[in-house]
Amino acid sequence: MLLWWVAGCIGAIDQPMDVLDTTPVVFEVPKGSSAGGLGPALMDAGLIPDALTWKLYLKRDKAGGCLKAGRFELTRAMSMPELLETMCKAPIADEVQVTFVEGWRMREIDAELSRLGLIEAGTYWAAAKDPGRFELPGGLSGLTSLEGLLLPESYSVPADGVNVELLIQRQIDLLNSRFVQPNQAAINASGRSLYELLIVASMLEREEPRPSNRPVVAGVMWKRLDNAWNLGIDATSRYTLADWNDRKAFLRQLRDPNDVYNTRLRGGLPPTPIGNAGTESLKAALSPEGSAYWYYLHDSKGNLHPGRSLAEHNALKRKYDVY
Repeated sequence: MLLWWVAGCIGAIDQPMDVLDTTPVVFEVPKGSSAGGLGPALMDAGLIPDALTWKLYLKRDKAGGCLKAGRFELTRAMSMPELLETMCKAPIADEVQVTFVEGWRMREIDAELSRLGLIEAGTYWAAAKDPGRFELPGGLSGLTSLEGLLLPESYSVPADGVNVELLIQRQIDLLNSRFVQPNQAAINASGRSLYELLIVASMLEREEPRPSNRPVVAGVMWKRLDNAWNLGIDATSRYTLADWNDRKAFLRQLRDPNDVYNTRLRGGLPPTPIGNAGTESLKAALSPEGSAYWYYLHDSKGNLHPGRSLAEHNALKRKYDVY
């Protein structure tokens, strides 16, 4: 009976728990661990049948001396020799969380990654200005940059440095999975191109701080565009500034008729998004709220005050001292 049991254990050494289950399991080997001492944790993770069989394997193959500390991606489709082989290789690099704020431009993302010591300054921005290197959602072609496609979110990245191309593709893929694919039918029915939606969403992100108000503001923007009115959105004139809050440079831009982002003096949409919008702004651009309003402004507390006519808009300007 004992010989039969031992033979069964030895037979299990080279058989994975589930040859079809390739789902990664991140398993941590603490510093100072011995291979034999990992048995209970491997069993709890569902990677081996029991700790005794693991010890029999180590004894049979005189294995375990190459074990490294750190985190490893293992699967239930691995046999015990394959599990140990993986844990003898280089562990997964430690990761950190990096958060990109909604509305940030490519240059602000680059600056944050550089500040954290994760890239050499300028490398992210340079890559994002070369769309041909990336796989884009359908309907997007001929772009000069990826502004507007880099979904703001918190991302886990290697602590020892970021591969900017991999990160950028992750951001594009997340935009595709969170917004484009789930809303493809609505996008097709909207009469707007995906790129137009990205541009309007980027303006909404900068123009309206409260997500609940964005459908109304989106309705005003689309109505002005559809009626060949200039948008008159000041945020677009800030887009090319090195410092978004540089007021002197901003006022110069407002008076520059050659600035292609000047929506006070030029009709239509700006040529690109002016930043990277979050999902709330993207949804508002796709589903604007119709209203009688043609204008809007914000008071000193950020409250929205839409107007139905120029006279009403000017009265609101005087009332809230906004010029």
